Amino acid sequence: MDNSFLPRNKKLKGFSRNLRKNATEQENRLWYRFLRTYPTRFNRQRVIGNYIVDFYCDKAKLIVELDGSQHFEETGMAADRERDEYLESLGLKILRFSNSDVDKNFYEVCTVIDNTVKERMK
Repeated sequence: MDNSFLPRNKKLKGFSRNLRKNATEQENRLWYRFLRTYPTRFNRQRVIGNYIVDFYCDKAKLIVELDGSQHFEETGMAADRERDEYLESLGLKILRFSNSDVDKNFYEVCTVIDNTVKERMK
């Protein structure tokens, strides 16, 4: 399926490439140990509108975000709410996991992602 319907700020392309090169330990773990070889394709650091999402699956219209500590501060939470409203208005579903979830409950994180992809592709 063509995902060109999603708006993209082309000015963020270089920044998104830099984020891929400098991924967090948790992003790399989820990518290299699960999403990279997942049967339904995911992209890393995908530009959607004026935002860059950690992982995006076009076929399931699913975003997976890994949140560090800044996302749990008031300004981070407010920014995430605004961002999520915009992305959800495009018909996208967002799954958020903390870095701690990836560190301590990796199998469960992968299971939630897998179940969500399968449910959204029915």
